[in-house]
Amino acid sequence: MMRADDSSMHAILVTGATGFVGRHLCEKLMPSFCLVRGALRIAESAANLPAGVQAAQIEAIGPATDWSETLAGIDIVIHLAARVHVMDDSSKDPLGAYRHVNVAGTENLARQAAAGGVRRLVFISTVKVHGEERDVSYSEENDLSPKDPYGVSKLEAETVLHRVAEETGLEVVIIRPPLVYGPGVKANFLRLLGVVERGIPLPFASINNRRSMVYLGNLVEAISICATHPKAAGQVFLVSDCDDVSTAELIRRIAIALGREPRLMHFPPNLIRLAGRLLGKTNAVDRLLGSLTIDSSKIKRELGWQPPYTMIEGITKTAEWYNDRQRQ
Repeated sequence: MMRADDSSMHAILVTGATGFVGRHLCEKLMPSFCLVRGALRIAESAANLPAGVQAAQIEAIGPATDWSETLAGIDIVIHLAARVHVMDDSSKDPLGAYRHVNVAGTENLARQAAAGGVRRLVFISTVKVHGEERDVSYSEENDLSPKDPYGVSKLEAETVLHRVAEETGLEVVIIRPPLVYGPGVKANFLRLLGVVERGIPLPFASINNRRSMVYLGNLVEAISICATHPKAAGQVFLVSDCDDVSTAELIRRIAIALGREPRLMHFPPNLIRLAGRLLGKTNAVDRLLGSLTIDSSKIKRELGWQPPYTMIEGITKTAEWYNDRQRQ
């Protein structure tokens, strides 16, 4: 539900509309907006968009992308498209590759949007602009200290968006989510679902860390509110399920949702870290053992947002999708 504004009067553009978050966001927005347009690459088929979403095909995102036709008649942009975090990046210049899309490409879109009469741009950033694992929860006021090229590029994109806003009057809203999961999830969370489903023993029973995550439905609700809420203009928000869990508890919840017995073993964390170093998986092990939590009280206080799904509900819906996928 859009608050404090009539969303039915707005035309909205979603970049990255065929992606994991983009498809679900478009479905969420369709009943509320007079027009939902989804930007997708020339090589992609418009059939990948949800029914009713207007397709707008573009060249690869970068500093020279022509957005003029795609932005025609649009007054709100939600910018999801990005060069995403890559675990084992083989690029000769990873930071340069991220900057080309995430910084220069974002600035180009924002400037063309402002020149074309767009009122607001919602940018999906990442909690990684704050840094990596730590024991104290991050809030929007914490220092910014990204540790990898992806996080650096997202912070630089935020910086250029603030500059564009100051120069043009474009309303910019920034959302920094942690790990996003839900039906259609890929990468590490999908691999974890497979490991738990197969009943492979995992050595994390002794891990007492805390991790924030955000279910896809909760993130989509937050984005949709930020698209029109008057108080969102110029703001930065951290969004999570508001239910931080240890790696062991996450595995237990996934196992229950999949109808499996959680198979957790006690193993000294120091030995797990040593094994990670020997296997060249230090970063992956750090994420499994370390803590990274966020405080979502600002978006609750300022916009009245509440996560519509509990983490258990989110994990259950993700497990149902995974089981359906395995049966196909």
